[in-house]
Amino acid sequence: MRAIWKGAVSFGLVNVPVRLYSATENHDLSFHQVRASDGSRIKYKRVAQADGEEVAYKEIAKAYETEDGKTVILTEEDLASLPNRSSKEIAVERFVPVAQIDPMLYDKAYYIEPDAMGAKAYGLLREALRESERVAVVTVSVRTRMTMAVLRVVEDAIVLQTLLWPDEIRDSSQLDHLEEVSEPKEAEVAMARMLIDSMSGDFEPEGHVDDFKEAVEALVQNKIAGGDVTESPDAEEETDSGEVVDLLAALQRSVDRAKAGRGEGAGTTPAKTTPATTTPAKKTAEKKTPEKKTAEKKTAAKKAG
Repeated sequence: MRAIWKGAVSFGLVNVPVRLYSATENHDLSFHQVRASDGSRIKYKRVAQADGEEVAYKEIAKAYETEDGKTVILTEEDLASLPNRSSKEIAVERFVPVAQIDPMLYDKAYYIEPDAMGAKAYGLLREALRESERVAVVTVSVRTRMTMAVLRVVEDAIVLQTLLWPDEIRDSSQLDHLEEVSEPKEAEVAMARMLIDSMSGDFEPEGHVDDFKEAVEALVQNKIAGGDVTESPDAEEETDSGEVVDLLAALQRSVDRAKAGRGEGAGTTPAKTTPATTTPAKKTAEKKTPEKKTAEKKTAAKKAG
């Protein structure tokens, strides 16, 4: 894994040099938008909403929109003047019971690994967290933004889990229909308890699979096996990897694509075309036609005389 942050954990007078690694990865499926006829990728332009004009990247600025809809443009100088709390230190503020932290506050998880010089102090902090059954509340700057986080132990690693700010949790009173929920009868609650007891067990995440992702991957493999693959015309534009391109093969693909555009099969011999000089010759002949008719009329007149 690649470290995304390097610094130190400090608690009391103890400093632990550490590295931070993302503990999770996103396996969400990503679909591209393409033109159905040939698989060419769809690109989007940055345009101004006011007039639809395309805006160059250098002309784009950051702006803050107020609650009443006003837009305030912030310059680079404005942003540079803001307080910068960036730090390479994970400072422990206090140790608190796990139950006091609402799970809704938990956000991104990172593994913390010690540098060689900090292995002993790392082990001390890990065991202290385990025995106390508490988590360490810390502040840390990850990806340029200062945030709250907690340190907790997962197996043999200390995990840093960032927290949302309290004002980022929406108030449930904003829901519209909670007041319509009625109190259940005692007999209904008793039956619900029995159902819960009958379905109780241990949480085993390995038993849960993303069946949609698996189905999509199987569908894609079946299409590949059946030859149902579209070679996007954009692929040639992206050959900037330093690999040697087979010029002959590239030319053949270009010829095949041109033939396909004319409705000819790949690998077929194109029909002989009339030389480009033929068309002007026809036009010249067509121009001479009136002269021939005139000559024929003169000949007929002579015979009549």
